[in-house]
Amino acid sequence: EVQLVESGGGMVQPGGSLRLSCAASGFTFSSYGLSWVRQAPGKGPEWVGAIKSDATTVYVESVKGRFAISRDNAKNTVFLQMNSLKPEDTALYYCARGHYSDYVLRHKEDWGQGTQVTVSS
Repeated sequence: EVQLVESGGGMVQPGGSLRLSCAASGFTFSSYGLSWVRQAPGKGPEWVGAIKSDATTVYVESVKGRFAISRDNAKNTVFLQMNSLKPEDTALYYCARGHYSDYVLRHKEDWGQGTQVTVSS
């Protein structure tokens, strides 16, 4: 059974930083890409970015240069470093197994439970 557990969310002022973590189990972590998805209140889910099994990364345009995804295969953990946060980054952030955005958004069974990020002054 795929299990993904996010942590590290919280409230931060605009311009601040947060680092989210996602601990994975139930599958061969090093063989899979992992994505981060977010959902703001009243909006549909948005794929934020992904890290492939070879550690290459891709991001949605709105977070390029501000967010960075990394992974630690020894600890079965994926990270999302978020810098220069904006109020529009406020959302529930999920990690998900897979790196193709269309696939990830269709397979919510492979998402974690989410961690809340609130950017507000």
